[in-house]
Amino acid sequence: MVDADQTFVIVGGGLAGAKAAETLRAEGFTGRVILICDERDHPYERPPLSKGYLLGKEERDSVFVHEPAWYAQNDIELHLGQTVVAIDREARSVRFGDDGTLVHYDKLLIVTGAEPRRLDIPGTDLAGVHHLRRLAHAERLKGVLTALGRDNGHLVIAGAGWIGLEVAAAAREYGAEVTVVEPAPTPLHNVLGPELGQLFAELHSEHGVRFHFGAQLTEIVGQDGMVLAARTDDGEEHPAHTVLAAIGAAPRTGLAEAAGLEMAERAHGGGIAVDEQLRTSDPDIYAAGDVASFHHGLFDTRLRVEHWANALNGGPAAARSMLGRGAAYDRVPYFFSDQYDLGLEYSGWAPPGSYDQVVIRGDAGKREFIAFWVKDGKLLAGMNVNVWDVTDPIQQLIRSRTRVDTDALADPHVPLESLAP
Repeated sequence: MVDADQTFVIVGGGLAGAKAAETLRAEGFTGRVILICDERDHPYERPPLSKGYLLGKEERDSVFVHEPAWYAQNDIELHLGQTVVAIDREARSVRFGDDGTLVHYDKLLIVTGAEPRRLDIPGTDLAGVHHLRRLAHAERLKGVLTALGRDNGHLVIAGAGWIGLEVAAAAREYGAEVTVVEPAPTPLHNVLGPELGQLFAELHSEHGVRFHFGAQLTEIVGQDGMVLAARTDDGEEHPAHTVLAAIGAAPRTGLAEAAGLEMAERAHGGGIAVDEQLRTSDPDIYAAGDVASFHHGLFDTRLRVEHWANALNGGPAAARSMLGRGAAYDRVPYFFSDQYDLGLEYSGWAPPGSYDQVVIRGDAGKREFIAFWVKDGKLLAGMNVNVWDVTDPIQQLIRSRTRVDTDALADPHVPLESLAP
């Protein structure tokens, strides 16, 4: 069968889906490309939602992956505001939820992403309770933060992960009062460990954020539909006009599970199980981005990565696999964050218990340094904080899988490039 007779369907209109469609055309695919998005907005990138756009430093149009006209110009059949409710693997078709329309596919890519985890406590139905995942969420939250800053209002954030901290920084820049409630003893405790987690606690405390560690929300108190306070399991009550739930995200696997596709174990983050070329247990169905759990050859384990770079690179990798031109997908995980005057980039994978040493190069007190997570002398991950143009050598060191001299690793006078083989 020639390309022109084939139909490739992409379910999910985020960055991964848009980049997959772009790659199919760039690779010369001439068949139908159908991109289905359950949001009414054109595919967009998510990092600005908690960074530049939320702060009012980036325009709304800057978040979109392509200009709206690009899709028609490249013969991409874009369905906005449409939900796929079922996959028929035997018939190789997907069914829309609004009118039951069936669309045939020769190859199917699932990039349905993740959704915010919900607080399972009384009061979450109040108008002042928010999540941040979609552009519409960011638009509402931007208006809320503006009002809180103007009126000296209080924001309580459940969760001191990346989203929670970035929104806390934005809220303080607007002038809002901020309290962050976190069960762990430091922010980012399970991501960076206690030492570096403490650095972020100090950063935010210096900017007026109040932390309540070792606790979690048990109730959001309100009156006439409005938030008044947030209570924690240790009996504390925090004044609040708005509550943001930032307690993580769960992969949107319902469609794939109903179709009988293999799922990854929770120990590996859940998600749709795919091989190194992002194929699911059905050879005609692929998955990428936040929803996919793939075997990473470099770390010799199954990973589900919820970061921008994984969508940016995973969508095109899946597209090439759909065309029969795939290779093992083993990009080093990467993400970035901006909080106040601190910018950072993180490369690698070093979960709690996987490393035996953290090596610091530079001045952590001045927040200009690189942290390295090391196991048996081998670099697992590196995070540069207000130090730039070092991502490539850090990733090269991670990929080399060779032992490094930790004294040289800690010495800012030793070029990182000289440590890689």
